[in-house]
Amino acid sequence: MKKFLLSAVGLVALGMAAPASAADLAARPYTKAPPPMISPVYDWTGFYIGANGGWGQSRNCWGIVPVAGAVIPDGCSDRSGGLIGGQIGYRWQANQFVFGLEAQGDWADLHGSRVSIFNPAFTLGTKTDGIGLFTGQLGYAWNNVLLYVKGGAAVTSNRYDISTTLGGIGLASASSTRWGGTVGVGLEYGFAPNWSIGAEYDHLFMGDANNSFSVANPIVAGALNRISQDVDMVTLRINYRFGGYGAPARY
Repeated sequence: MKKFLLSAVGLVALGMAAPASAADLAARPYTKAPPPMISPVYDWTGFYIGANGGWGQSRNCWGIVPVAGAVIPDGCSDRSGGLIGGQIGYRWQANQFVFGLEAQGDWADLHGSRVSIFNPAFTLGTKTDGIGLFTGQLGYAWNNVLLYVKGGAAVTSNRYDISTTLGGIGLASASSTRWGGTVGVGLEYGFAPNWSIGAEYDHLFMGDANNSFSVANPIVAGALNRISQDVDMVTLRINYRFGGYGAPARY
């Protein structure tokens, strides 16, 4: 009986000690879950500078403007060649809309010649060696992809020559800087911090103008030549934008 009582007392003592031991344990620390990451939003705002190169085609139609009488058509020709140059501009973004201003200049190698329809004894040569664009832009951005349209003023540097068809002897020449308008469309992709690449198409409406040559017009004495011009350009572009890659990540 005595052993039974001692055993019962021992069990009761152990039962009382167990809760006390559990109470002495430190509380489990609470760890807050990290906030979810939100990807950076590309921001097209800022100054940029870049380079471009590609292909161009110029279409010219000649006409003879005599001292008296209507303009006499003398045929049209297309000439194509390479372009290389650069651009500088500024863009600012409001929500997904992007607005911009840009100046672009390209050296061109668009030259060709053809025999005069009015007088086949003469060959007419045309060369465009410089193109400039001064445009505004309106675009829509899907994060780091930008689709835009552009429009504004255009300028071309040209040289016109008249030579003999037989022997190619130069007889007269004229230089002309022409102003007109341009419209275009482009797609640009931001591929790395501050860098973007793109492709662009532009059409230049240069109108027509009367040109006087260095000597009396050998085709028709005393006449001027009215020359019209339209230009198409397709270029690949790369730009460096000053500023960060995009807006910082938001939490």
